[in-house]
Formats: sequence, C-alpha cells, structure tokens
Amino acid sequence: MKIEIISTGDEIVTGQILDTNAHWLCQFLFQQGLQVTRLNTVADNLDDLVTLFTEASQRADLVFVNGGLGPTSDDLSAAAAAKAQNVALTLRQPWLDAMHAKYRQRQRKMPESNRKQALLPEGANIIDNPVGTACGIEFRFNQAQFYFTPGVPHEFKTMLSQIIWPDIAARLSLPPSKKQYKLNTFGLAESGIDRFINSITIPDHIHLGYRTASPEIEVKLVGQPDQELALLNQQIEQALGQYVFSKDAMSPAEKIQQLLLARQQTLALAESCTGGGIAAKLVAQAGSSAILLAGAVTYSNQAKIDMVGVAPEQIEQYGAVSEQVAVAMAHGVRAQAGSDYGLAVTGIAGPGGGSDEKPVGTVVFALNCAQGTYVQRLLIQHPQRNKIQAIAEMVSLDMLRRLLDGWPVFAEYDFIHTLSHELIPG
Repeated sequence: MKIEIISTGDEIVTGQILDTNAHWLCQFLFQQGLQVTRLNTVADNLDDLVTLFTEASQRADLVFVNGGLGPTSDDLSAAAAAKAQNVALTLRQPWLDAMHAKYRQRQRKMPESNRKQALLPEGANIIDNPVGTACGIEFRFNQAQFYFTPGVPHEFKTMLSQIIWPDIAARLSLPPSKKQYKLNTFGLAESGIDRFINSITIPDHIHLGYRTASPEIEVKLVGQPDQELALLNQQIEQALGQYVFSKDAMSPAEKIQQLLLARQQTLALAESCTGGGIAAKLVAQAGSSAILLAGAVTYSNQAKIDMVGVAPEQIEQYGAVSEQVAVAMAHGVRAQAGSDYGLAVTGIAGPGGGSDEKPVGTVVFALNCAQGTYVQRLLIQHPQRNKIQAIAEMVSLDMLRRLLDGWPVFAEYDFIHTLSHELIPG
C-alpha cells in the first residue's frame, strides 16, 4: 500500500515551525503496521495544492492532507480539493449549525469568517471535529482515498485516532501491527554499539536501527510482536549492558526519578558550567519534588564559597575546575540539603577560558554519598559550548544512574577522554 502525507502551510516551508504532525502520523501508522511511502510539503498556493493533490491521487492508495482548513484567506485546502476534482464548493448547513452550537457553548458569537469552514467540495464526506471548528473531509479521487485534517495538533491527533483510523481499519485489510523496542544508550558511538552487538544475528524480517539524539543514541528493534522479537531485544540489551540508560520512551531524567523513588532517596545539585541544566531536566518531570531537594547554580567562585561552602583557599590553590573544588561542592550541597546524594559539576564549556593545563572541555564531576565521593575529570572535545554542556549534564546523570543500577560509576566513553577518576572513601 502506498501512503502519502501532504503537509500544507507557508510556516512549514519557510522553517518557522517544525512539521510535528507528519512526524506523529508516521509513527502512528507504523505502529499499525503501515509505512508512509512519501512525505510532501507545500506552501499556501492554490495551483500548487491542486497539482499535488492530482499527482498524489494517481500514485497513492491513501493520502492524508494536513492543514489549510481554517477560516482565513490562506486556508486553501478545501478549495484546492474542489478544483482538483472539478467540483463546486457547497455550503454544508449541518456543519455550519454545528459551528454555531460550539460557539454558543462558549458563550460567544461565531465570526462570519468561520462560515468558510462549512464550504466543502461537493461529494466530500464531513469528518467531525470533537475539539475544534475545522471539520475534516474525506473522499475518493482517482485511485486514492483522501483524508483532510486540521493543522492544530490536538485537533489533528484526536480526529485521526478517534474517527479516521477506525474508518480506515473498517475499509482496508490491514497487515499485522508491529512492535517496537527502544533502548536509550549513552557513552557509545554508533560504531561502538555495533562493536557490542555485531555477533547477534538479526533476521531479515526484523529491523534494527539507530537514532542519534546527541548525546544519546536510541537503538530500535522493530518486528512482529512475538517471542522472537522479545528475546532478540533482551539479547541486545544484555550485550550493551551498562550503556543502556533507559528503555522505551523513558527519558534520562525519568529514569533517575524512577530509581530514586524506588529507594525513597533524594538528590541535591551544585552546578557550575551546566548552569542549572541538570536541575531543569529533572524538574521537567512531574513529581520531581519527591527526589530533588535543592539545586544551586554556583557559576562564580564567590557563589561556590557562599552557597555550598567551598573554602576560598581550595579555589586559590587548585582552581575552580578541579577535583578538590568539585568534591567540596558535592559534599557541601548534600550537607546543606540533607539529601542522600550530592552531585556537582564544574568545568570549562568555552569557547574561551581554557589553558594548556585545562583546555576547553575540561569538566570535573563529583558524586557524594554514604560510601564517599566519586570524582572524575573528563575532557569533552566539541567545538560547540552547548554540546559540551549537554554532554556534561548526561555524564552527571549517568554517574548517578550507574551507582543506583549497580554498574561501575566510572565508564569508558567512546567520545570522551578520561583524565582521572577515583573514589574518596568516607
């Protein structure tokens, strides 16, 4: 089956917004056992829309058109659909009445411009919109079945999943749905992952793929939802071992929260070069107040002294980017917050500030807990400041994840140089 998605809108072709609806629809269809064969993006131009609708009708079996169903002058999808089929736009009184009712429920009067949303191609069927005023439409044109959907994401997803998909499932003989396993890894390059799993035989009917979301890499396994796929996923997970940060759609922050909640333990942070980035990741998760007691952004030397109790002479003697200062930061923030773990990071994210002894990308991490303090100095070589910070944030979380999961706290990373590491008891 050939499936096309047509995304409409000047804001997409000019790069003002990302086409998240097409991304979501591709994933949704894939989970149902279908794969999109072509993605199209077109500006708000009537002739271009007509041409694309006509071409798609002659080469695809199923076409989803997203956007262009609103009340403004640049909403042209319905008009283009009518012109492509050489039919008239007709006023659909039932939908006009439905829109008036929606506005009355909100105690508002419907603007006259919304009347345009009831002007639909002759012969097209209306698709209800439970959460908006732009109805969808469906019709058959040449060899293709067309479904037109509104561009507002929550309206689009509601209409697609609740109304359109049941209609498609009733019309078509669909292949079996597919199962997708995801392993979120950190610390290995794609070549490193391949090094660990290249001895595992992947059958032709099962797809293994990688998706890089720097600094993480997602390993995906897709196939029929059977025992063979589950066992293969288990083999890969065991082979990657300590480098598997989390599974399925779980983010690193969610994994840390899960591990700490299971132990009823807490964390406090002292961040310098990451500027609160670690805390931001954690508090983005609902319920983070149960595990994160405090987060201090100790960017300046004085902040390190005042906020987490670093001794001035330590900074003078060793420098702000040093094992001694990182250990003091982790110990100090843990003591002040009364948490089970104190995590600290201090470094040089660049582009300036480096030296021969401590080049840009030098970052020191410290994790203080009941066993003592794990401290390591790494060199993260990357030309972009924000990438050094992002990798430093992940290393920090990875140290804690490794400790909680029972793996060695200090790892051999493919793309990071280890300069020193030790566990300071007590």
